[in-house]
Order: sequence, then C-alpha cells, then structure tokens
Amino acid sequence: GRDNNITFRYKKLNNNIKYIDEENILLTAFNNENKQGGLYRVNLNGKSSPQMLIMDNAHFPSNDIIKAQNANKLIWRKGNFKEYPELHYSNIDIDNTVKLSETNPQQNEYRWGSVQLVSWITGDGKKMKGKLYIPENIDKSQKHPMLVYFYERSSHKLHQHSVPRPSWSTINIPYCVSNGYIVFVPDISYNKEGYPGESAYSSIVTGTLAMLQKFPFIDKNNMALQGQSWGGYQIAYLITRTNLYKCAMAGAPVSNMTSAYGGIRWKTGMSRMFQYEKTQSRIGGTLWDNIIEYIENSPIFFVPKIETPLLIMHNDSDGAVPWYQGIELFNALRRLEKPVWMLVYNNEKHNLIRRANRKDLSKRTMQFFDYYLKGAKEPEWMKNGVPAHKKGEIDGY
Repeated sequence: GRDNNITFRYKKLNNNIKYIDEENILLTAFNNENKQGGLYRVNLNGKSSPQMLIMDNAHFPSNDIIKAQNANKLIWRKGNFKEYPELHYSNIDIDNTVKLSETNPQQNEYRWGSVQLVSWITGDGKKMKGKLYIPENIDKSQKHPMLVYFYERSSHKLHQHSVPRPSWSTINIPYCVSNGYIVFVPDISYNKEGYPGESAYSSIVTGTLAMLQKFPFIDKNNMALQGQSWGGYQIAYLITRTNLYKCAMAGAPVSNMTSAYGGIRWKTGMSRMFQYEKTQSRIGGTLWDNIIEYIENSPIFFVPKIETPLLIMHNDSDGAVPWYQGIELFNALRRLEKPVWMLVYNNEKHNLIRRANRKDLSKRTMQFFDYYLKGAKEPEWMKNGVPAHKKGEIDGY
C-alpha cells in the first residue's frame, strides 16, 4: 500500500465469526493519487503482495459488499458521478460479473456532466488537488460561469455519486452542471497554525487562477463562491481579501472569532474555546495569548474592504455556530451600505431539516447566482426584501 500510495481496509464478510481468516481476506482499496477505488485479496500466511481483483474510476461502498453465507459469491455496488452505485453480482474473485440493477434510467432524459481530477501549485509551492465538474455537451468556444465550492478536502470523493435534490445548506452539483454551471471544488492545505484564513486564500485563489489558465471556457468575469459552516467562514474571510469573485453565498459563517471564542455550542453546551485553540479554527492559543491572530482571522474587522455581494444563511436554532455570528456580519455590511442579504429559517438547525425550507433555500441560492452570473431578472426578495412579519405570506420569488 505505501509503495503504491494505496489505502487498504479490511472488509469483514462474515459477522458470525470472531476472528480474521488469514487465508482469505478481502480488502477495499483506494488510490490516493488518482482516486480510483477497488477490491483486493490477501493471504497473511504468505509473503506475497495483495492481489488486485478490480480497480476502476469508481466508488465501491464498503458497507454494501455482502458475501453469500454458504457460497463464494458476492453482491457489491459500484458507481461514479455519472452512474448511481448499482448492484453487481460475482464470485469472490470478481469474475463473471453481472450488473443487477438500473436505478435511474430517467437520468438519460436530463443534461448531466463529467468530473475530472485537477491539480495546481499554491503560492507556497505545494501541489494541491481538486475536482472540476463540467456540464454535458458544453460549448467550449463560449465562456461559462463557474461556482467554487469547498470545505476542507474532498478530492477523495471524486467518484462518489450525487442525486439532484433540494439542498440543506450547500449547492447541489448535478443541478448546477445541468443548468450550465462549471463547479470547482478545491482541496485546502492549512500550512501554518494561526492563519487558517490565509491558508484558505492561498489554496482557493491559486486554484481558481489555475483553472482559468487551464480551461479557457471558464468565464473569469462570472465566478462565485459557496460554502457552509467552516466553508462559510472561509468565504467571509476571502471576500475581505479579493474581488476575484462576482458574488458569494456563505452558510452559517463565523464572522468574529473574538466574540465566538467566548460562546458555547447551543446544542451541546460545550465551550467554543477548544475549536479555536486546538481544532478546526487552528488559531493555536487563547484569545489573550493570540489576540492578533484572532483579529486577523475575523472578517468583521475588515468589512470596509468587502465589495463582493454576499448572501448569508444563518438559522435561529443553529447549535453549532451561534446565530449572532451571521447577524454581526449582516449588520456590519448593511451599516456600511454593502450589498448583502440574510436568510433565516426559524426553528431550523445548522443544516436545514424541513424539505420545504431546503427547496426554498435551493431556489433562492440559484436565483442569486443566476442574477449575478447569468444576467437573470432580479427576484423581488433581492430587490425589496421580505420583512420578517411577512414570512410565510409572501416568498418574493
């Protein structure tokens, strides 16, 4: 595995036994370089390397590999961005494979897309990877808008399948490519403790510029950002540093690390200090020991620099990121007469639960992007807003 940059994991095929059969071990495999998935077999009694049974540009869900109780037969699933993970039947050597299911024949009636692994060099010389989704039958002689979505790293999900459905907080990639958007999903490298915002800037902006250079059909004048939670924070930081993107949508963003540090997670009652000192926020110390880093990584202190129109979603029952973080950013932008909108779904959590709200968010998000990136008509809710006391009575679509 180390020699070939492949991660192997043991797959238990018989839950009735309490030991590992050393002569007949099935392994799931993942190639960390090209992101292929597959299956191997190994005999621990010998010294031979694992034997490849199948490797492909596909995802093989581990939980769906099932062996017959009294025969060396397997049922397993295999899928990718274009194909739903269908059921397959074979012997234990993955010979004489038979495809058993065809889940979504109706997909052929819709415009889909493709995905490819992309790479680039960041400003500090680090090679990064990401995913680029391109609409089906795209006219490469024309320019096309691009959405940039991210969290931390997701290139390992290159071959995972997504279905069109209303979003609980992030863009639905099949829907976006079906409607003519290119979607870039960069991995992010956090290189230096105390500077998570700068790390995000380095990875995302250099990745975006690399895509513009490699794919001339991307419209550099019509690009947007979208992310949720930690992704939402990184968007809030990015737009204080660059005007590269025409608009941005941030879900549940932390805007002020100095005020968020002293709060609690409403769902669990835990102090929020741990995540800033030691985990995701990556500041590396207390507010009093690292006051400069807390300020420099807080978008709220740099709102005067923001020129990018921003759509915020932050809900009043968010148990992970306090609602007031979104309110702080919204009020600051409004006070300085910057273009900003805020969606609040009452009694909703960090990610939307109610399907009606998911549908509403999906529609408003795409109306926002279509207005700025495609020149679509400005919807009423963007033009004049929807007062809180009119929620549920008018939608402003």
